[in-house]
Amino acid sequence: MLIVQECEDPVLAKDAAYLEWAGHYLWTGPSKNKGIGAFARRGVSLTPAPLDIQPLQLFLPCRVNDDWPLLATWTRQAHSPTFGYIGQLWKLLQAHSAFLDHPRAMLAGDLNSNACWDQWDRWWNHSDVVNELGKLGLVSAYHRYFEEDQGQESQKTFFLQRNPAKGYHIDYVFAAPGWGTGVLSVGEQDTWLPLSDHMPLIATFPAS
Repeated sequence: MLIVQECEDPVLAKDAAYLEWAGHYLWTGPSKNKGIGAFARRGVSLTPAPLDIQPLQLFLPCRVNDDWPLLATWTRQAHSPTFGYIGQLWKLLQAHSAFLDHPRAMLAGDLNSNACWDQWDRWWNHSDVVNELGKLGLVSAYHRYFEEDQGQESQKTFFLQRNPAKGYHIDYVFAAPGWGTGVLSVGEQDTWLPLSDHMPLIATFPAS
């Protein structure tokens, strides 16, 4: 399963090879050129979940194999003067937390957020969202695997302007207890910086 942010809608892309590669997928976005996609390998089904999440951006809720819930996430500013980025996810959780109340629920994607940017007078900080997810049993797989605290990550997933000196950890996989601990890795800078400002966050869990 791949969760990809800032990708084109495969069916409207000019690259036929991209559509062929995409196979079975779900996609949503504000324009055909930039959205979020969930791509599954052959034999894995993806079904959109009927959640009323407008105008929050940008979320792709679905069920995998008609079973466990997946919330593919790319938080955006969404023209909100107050609840931009992590505030978008905080608002979604206030309305739809029940969607993730499942022993094998998962949230994955680019949150554009980190505990190092928490603000003392704001009640929808990154840490608040982490706590909200924790109440549902969802824990960051990276932090559990590497035994690091939120805001103290040793490995970066994003490099502003592809500058190795401007690295941040803003991509996450939150998994419910039914997935176990899993194995985590972050893509190497030397391999991925020529291709993207984001490093892939790779989570491997035991098969059900």
